[in-house]
Amino acid sequence: MPSNPKKYICIHGHYYQPPRENAWLETIEVQESAAPYHDWNERINEECYAPNATARVLTGDEQISEIRNNYAGISWNMGPTLLSWLEEHDPATYARVIGADEQSQARFGGHGNAIAQSYNHIIMPLANERDKQTQIRWGVADFEHRFGRKPDAMWLSETATDTATLEALVDNGIKFTILAPRQCKSVRHQDNDDWQEVNGGVDSRRAYRCPLPSGRTIDLFFYDGDVSKGVAFEGLLNDGRRLANRLMNSLDANDEVQIAQIATDGESYGHHHAKGEMALAACLTHVEDNPDFELTNYAQFLELHPPVWEAQIHDNSSWSCVHGVERWRSDCGCHTGGGPGWNQSWRAPLRDALDVVRDRLITVFETEGGKLFRDPWAARDAYVELILDRDTDTTNTFLDRHTNRTDLTQIQRVKMLRLLEMQRHAMLMYTSCAWFFNEVTGIETLQVLQYANRALHLCLVITGVDHHPEFVKSLESVPSNVRENAAVSYREAVMPARVGLHRVGMHFAASSLFEEDMHNLELFNYRSEIHSLRRVRAGSYNLALGRMTIRSRITQAQATFTFAVLYLGQQTLIGSLRNDIKAADFEAVAPELEREFRVGHVGEVINLMSANFGSETFSIWNLFKDEKQRILGMMTAQTMRLAARNFSDVYYDNYQLMGSLKANNMPLPDAYKASIRYTLHRRLSEALTGAGPLDQTRLARIVADFQHWDHSWQDSNLDLQKAAEDRLMDRVKAGLDDPEYWTETRQLLDSLELLKLQPNFYRSQNIFLEGWSANYASSLSEPHRRAGLAVARALKLELGQLVTAGMVPEVTG
Repeated sequence: MPSNPKKYICIHGHYYQPPRENAWLETIEVQESAAPYHDWNERINEECYAPNATARVLTGDEQISEIRNNYAGISWNMGPTLLSWLEEHDPATYARVIGADEQSQARFGGHGNAIAQSYNHIIMPLANERDKQTQIRWGVADFEHRFGRKPDAMWLSETATDTATLEALVDNGIKFTILAPRQCKSVRHQDNDDWQEVNGGVDSRRAYRCPLPSGRTIDLFFYDGDVSKGVAFEGLLNDGRRLANRLMNSLDANDEVQIAQIATDGESYGHHHAKGEMALAACLTHVEDNPDFELTNYAQFLELHPPVWEAQIHDNSSWSCVHGVERWRSDCGCHTGGGPGWNQSWRAPLRDALDVVRDRLITVFETEGGKLFRDPWAARDAYVELILDRDTDTTNTFLDRHTNRTDLTQIQRVKMLRLLEMQRHAMLMYTSCAWFFNEVTGIETLQVLQYANRALHLCLVITGVDHHPEFVKSLESVPSNVRENAAVSYREAVMPARVGLHRVGMHFAASSLFEEDMHNLELFNYRSEIHSLRRVRAGSYNLALGRMTIRSRITQAQATFTFAVLYLGQQTLIGSLRNDIKAADFEAVAPELEREFRVGHVGEVINLMSANFGSETFSIWNLFKDEKQRILGMMTAQTMRLAARNFSDVYYDNYQLMGSLKANNMPLPDAYKASIRYTLHRRLSEALTGAGPLDQTRLARIVADFQHWDHSWQDSNLDLQKAAEDRLMDRVKAGLDDPEYWTETRQLLDSLELLKLQPNFYRSQNIFLEGWSANYASSLSEPHRRAGLAVARALKLELGQLVTAGMVPEVTG
């Protein structure tokens, strides 16, 4: 091979999760199927997105020899809706993802690895022209906001494309995209006038230039389908070196410029295939160790080797449907499983129903928006600015810039925002996942129906015209494999999710019983302003009375509510809420309610609530899932304190007796076993979650009792493992701030091992490696350095790599 390699390797990962946020709350509610995590985004992040930012390369004895950021070595796109979640919920990983693009620019001739994505994963050939343009413009704007540069390329959802979509990409400055091999119709060399039909048999080892009807061009890469399939479905991620060899062996041993390039779902690397991120890291390392091959990204390759071949595409084609784009509009036969006799005949009528909604909302947007916006569609294209920054000043500046009015009222501002939100949800309801799977009642389809519900609700608020009954009627014509029709599950699962300010007010009112500081409370995308709050306690009973204004951060809509909430212990909560009570009337009735409550006249309190706040009440069961869990948790904590005392009494009062029974090989009664299990769990949980330095004496006693009783945590250790992981991260940070804590951190690791807990060291390892530098190590005394390196060993960090990286001058101790 020549010293300047002409054989290149490029791996592309498409990282994406469908939006899962409640359409009104803009947050993901708890998803029990993702346990022990809160939701599937969190779970997949722990399995894939975060590990790929700090992928481990292991030595033969399972020690970590290297930690590498895979995003700095591969081409990738990450959906805007996923990036926004990551930014909020795992800022450390988000920072590594953004940093990886900066690192790749330095490595690959100024070209970053990240490419943009059409905004919310709609099937572009099935979108109308305005939605095509907005999806691309929002994707470009989101990319520029996060990465500080213009994107060279855009990933198309499911790689679905047609000529109009390619033209739209070029309209917005996109230079290339990545497609599946079967999407290539024909090719020719630039010096040849004749097209050669390939129909999927395209040579993926070169770039292509695609001439467009407008006279412009866009560059295309058709990924290697066989190797990509091997990664996704055939076990190539079982061995990173094998994957590297497969890629390198796909190139010819000659002087022709060639690139081995694949594209798969990024979730393959860790979620679909456990430890797949480690295989990917090993693959990249193996390629880098071979002087005959060079890692690159698509943009650098295009700069170094502009295409000399041209290609034409099959219109309405994609990577995940052999029938083109039929998977998203017909019963084409592509699906993910299901029972005998299942079909997807629901796809076409579902799309038809949503098309009717979309077209009706276009008329509303143009009619109502034309009264307020200078150019409604230009405002929609620019609305991504507010999606990225909901600051009040930013919002008002945006509205002032796009209005045709000289002096906007607050009511008009709210209407403008509602119109834009209506259009946003009208696009979200086309997210591709709704049609991808096998059944119309699946969570992905119900999610887009939630967006349709939200869009129609906004239309009702804006115009006073309710198109929702007609939409529900159309869903009755959408068949289901498991229910009578789509309307049944829609009524059960989607309609109850609809949220107005009144329902949000219920949550703030219920929270007023338990929250210490109601004045700074935010709930999802709403904030409350407390005007008056009275709280009274009588034993285990609580009463809260107040007035507050609830305001939406998104539409700026607001309403003032007066409320009374009565808590009678356990899960019994009764609340009343109205938005038409004057402040003076509230101040007049509140003292009477307080008096009756203080003297124990609970029945009279309920009568007064009904007489003054209306007969419509709410309970704990009317609250949002996360708020319900949180408040039930606070209620439970009160009773669990009593249970803890009782279990402790049994445990300590009978400690010697239980010891005698055990010494004589006599079985312990179930009540004694329960007291041991509960007390040890509680003591360890308290020790790990307490603030400040770790109480080593207390922890040693827990270890001694654990061993004394030959205890096993069984299924109760998930929360203990999480507590151990959090405590360990805290202690590693403490050691980096003050080396006196390294000894304590090592003792904690020893104790966790004796307690047979197996916390994931992943994040603690990251903290150690990011904080332990050569300068830091040189500043330590020898005892402190030995203690810190002992922690590194216990965390399974390979010390020789620290020396090689210059993080310690030598390995000692």
